[in-house]
Amino acid sequence: MSSGPFLMTERLILRPPAAQDMDEWAAFCADEKVMHHLGGPQTRSEAWRSLCSVAGAWQIRGFAMFSMIRRDTGEWIGRTGPWMPEDWPGKEIGWGVARAQMGKGYAYEAAVASMDYVFDVLRWDDVIHTIAPDNIASQKLARRLGSVNLGPSRLPAPFADHPVDAWGQSREEWSKNRKNLRA
Repeated sequence: MSSGPFLMTERLILRPPAAQDMDEWAAFCADEKVMHHLGGPQTRSEAWRSLCSVAGAWQIRGFAMFSMIRRDTGEWIGRTGPWMPEDWPGKEIGWGVARAQMGKGYAYEAAVASMDYVFDVLRWDDVIHTIAPDNIASQKLARRLGSVNLGPSRLPAPFADHPVDAWGQSREEWSKNRKNLRA
């Protein structure tokens, strides 16, 4: 069972990752399409380490990505939320959704809840999303959230050779943008 904050949206429960997420997490991480912009596919053992890394970040930083759970089925469908490993270019809200759940608005719904969480609870002053220049879907989501392209950025090793742009906005901008969001 997971401990930590639980965020509820219309269709989702967002909670820290837990041991019971492993099978779905590993399938997500093994999917070449899903992982194309997330560092590449991972073996099950690599996925276990990434799950433990996110779960451990909750202990070390007090925040990390949430597991996205469908409220109607209890199914694990992705990960979203705050992320800031050592040497990361900023305080990030990231997202990734399992292939079968893409295009249903879950990433948007979870990203909005995550943005509210980091600004209202963690009291962040700003947020970024690191997005590959050819990741059109994530760029569209960032724009829908009100974020703008701040220009090229650089991730730490082992992702330093992956080109990314930092998209983002301030707490004040989010406060204004939040009022204009559409479902």
